[in-house]
Amino acid sequence: MAALAMAILALHLAPPLKAQTTAHRASGAIGSQIYLVFPFENAGPTSRYDWLGEGLEELTILRLSAAGESVYSHSGRINELDRYGLPSESKLSRATMLRIAEDLDVDYVIFGSYSSDGTTLNIASRVLRINPPALLPEVRESGPLDSLMDLETRLAWRALGSNQPAYPLSLAEFAKKQRPLRLDAFEHYVRGLLAADDEARLREFREAARLEPDWPEPDFWLGEVYFSRRDCNLALPWYARIPATHDRYTEAVFATGVCRLLLSQPDRAQEVFTSLREGLRRGTGADAGATSSISGGDLPEILNNLALAKARLGDVAGAQTDLQRAADLDPDEDDYPFNLGLLALQSNDPSNAAGYFREASDREPDNPEDRALLILALDKAGRQPEADQERVSATEEFGPSGLPAVHLDAKSDTLTHLARVKTELDTTSLRQEIKPAESGAADTSGGSVADSAEAHVRGAHQALLAGRVDNAEREFKAALALDSVNAGAHRGLADIARRRGNLDEAVTQLQASLHTRDSAVVRVLLARVYLEQKKTDLARAEVQRALKLAPNYTEAKQLLEHLQNPQATTPGPNGGVQ
Repeated sequence: MAALAMAILALHLAPPLKAQTTAHRASGAIGSQIYLVFPFENAGPTSRYDWLGEGLEELTILRLSAAGESVYSHSGRINELDRYGLPSESKLSRATMLRIAEDLDVDYVIFGSYSSDGTTLNIASRVLRINPPALLPEVRESGPLDSLMDLETRLAWRALGSNQPAYPLSLAEFAKKQRPLRLDAFEHYVRGLLAADDEARLREFREAARLEPDWPEPDFWLGEVYFSRRDCNLALPWYARIPATHDRYTEAVFATGVCRLLLSQPDRAQEVFTSLREGLRRGTGADAGATSSISGGDLPEILNNLALAKARLGDVAGAQTDLQRAADLDPDEDDYPFNLGLLALQSNDPSNAAGYFREASDREPDNPEDRALLILALDKAGRQPEADQERVSATEEFGPSGLPAVHLDAKSDTLTHLARVKTELDTTSLRQEIKPAESGAADTSGGSVADSAEAHVRGAHQALLAGRVDNAEREFKAALALDSVNAGAHRGLADIARRRGNLDEAVTQLQASLHTRDSAVVRVLLARVYLEQKKTDLARAEVQRALKLAPNYTEAKQLLEHLQNPQATTPGPNGGVQ
């Protein structure tokens, strides 16, 4: 009780949590709630078993998702901590866990501790409910160290039962859904995740794959390590082993297509990206289950790379169509209009190329390559006064030697060399960070999860990712009809308003979101809108408020630095630059 009282006290000192106005969270539906798992803390006398911290996190994720629950992935948790400027191994207070969970629209947080003397393993797990906030009773399991898999299965089952009194699965039914794993293979896999260098990662993942040849997790990460080195010949065989039902299948296929581009195989790249695009539209593969989150629409990264493959094969019109669609889906990214500009130059249309490069430069004002290509296109179009004006402006912004030298000739391979290939899918949203609940898990509660405000919010995000903005708007408004103070719905409507250029409405919606739940993330978004409105003082005030809430929030610190030094690079929404 003392620990719970401290958590509640911390909440009163922290920003207010979202008011709970709907009763859907008590429904007990499998897969209707989202979990966030943090590493368990080593409470034992030796650091020999430190790997079990992330190991228990990963094993809990695997157990929950196999039983039909939606749970954030290990990488999703790391990415979110990175947004807050926190190292992945940070020991977080419960108040900080709650704040992160609130920003992610998570229902439950799981964390715990463990200890081992080399023979016996003791594990304790806690479930932190977000709305209304409550720390549920601790559950414990003890047994021989080599019984880790069974211990964690029982622990995960008991954790689910602690927050779902009518949890429908018996322990035997829950255990039957789990994939049998060798403990030594799992240890090598976790050590691979924690390794500090590529050689150690490769060594550990290879051993895990050798011991568990039918387990796709180490296969995927072996592909990722080789892909990060751009060693596509070694990456491709590992990616090929990822089954279509695996939650990383989309990423593996995408990386395969990128490799085909990098290996100068545009025909095979076109085949891969076309197949992936059609599969996502149909909702096949890993996205066919109950939590299908990226099916039914286009992803701009896929469209961009498909367009580059088409362009190399001579289908310029098809490439232009795909790139324009990508540019419409992601109005903040400059790569898509940049590639359109290259296509226009390749088609000997420098005037249109200048328009595209200007759009790219407007989207990313601090990118000198965008500006250099704009000047080059203006020169080739015979628009000398405009080119000279851009040179003067570029010299003021980037310095006398700030623009890269760009030389084009008649050879198409020059343009191919400059084209920007997207090498990774955006994994900052729920579509990739939540490990999908495995198909076949049914809602046995008798309740209608689809009628909840949060279900509408998540459906709206899916529609946005698919480019269906009007559908997303309807879903967000449906959420507000059920829960008029739903912070996520207001934030979503703000995003739509910003996409449409209605900045005043975006401000109104973000302020409504903050009125319900204070958030450093939302305050930074509001600051960016104020910047677009040229309201620098208001933007600075919002960033300062964000840093009071989350002093280590990297994006807020970078934005404040830019506001204090306008000549510095402007940080983008994911820590990059824009």
